[in-house]
Amino acid sequence: MTNIAMIPARMGSQRLKQKNLLPLQGVPLLVHAVRKCLAAGVFDEVWVNSEHDTFGEMAVAEGAHFHKRPAELANNVATSEQFVAQFLETHPCDRLFQVHSIAPLLTVGEIARFTEDMIGGDYDVMLSVVDEPLEAFCRGEPVNFTLSEKTNSQDLPPVRRVTWSITGWRSSTYLAAFKGGQCATYAGKVGLNSINRLAGHVIKTAEDLALAEALYPLVHDVTPVAAH
Repeated sequence: MTNIAMIPARMGSQRLKQKNLLPLQGVPLLVHAVRKCLAAGVFDEVWVNSEHDTFGEMAVAEGAHFHKRPAELANNVATSEQFVAQFLETHPCDRLFQVHSIAPLLTVGEIARFTEDMIGGDYDVMLSVVDEPLEAFCRGEPVNFTLSEKTNSQDLPPVRRVTWSITGWRSSTYLAAFKGGQCATYAGKVGLNSINRLAGHVIKTAEDLALAEALYPLVHDVTPVAAH
């Protein structure tokens, strides 16, 4: 069984410019992700998937591989399903695990556990989720509680929020759905894998990055980098 880790990185991010290159604890976000995937020891190969050679140079320098996707799969119109399918068609494997560099508080241990749980459960898809055991609304309607009575929060079924910090797919199921014009992201037997709230913290703004900088030493047990 071949299990590949793929780290997507696009140079043209909109809300936070070139976020994959931004430093966290003095190290670019992309490099953090590469090092964690390699350290997890559960992948046969680790790839960075990008349209830009800068990310390729960083990947190779860290001991990973570089897949240069077509430029048309790196714009704001292209979907994740398209670039994932293109990667799978180029690099045959049994399972693909997408690890996002913008979830830097996801730990090596969580990556390894997630991977082992997907393989052990024989899932076609595994999504990382954060369990929220609080009352939740969607479009003004209660999701996991009723307005007719007050229920203690600990007795509520949790809302399971998908974080995309790490995602796993069985390659054959994904490609079959994609080629059949179906939604490949959720095709087949779906598993939900709980990660901790910090691992579900995704960086989309400068404020998100600042929060990750403050929390990183607590999660990864390192000495904070001194401000200059």
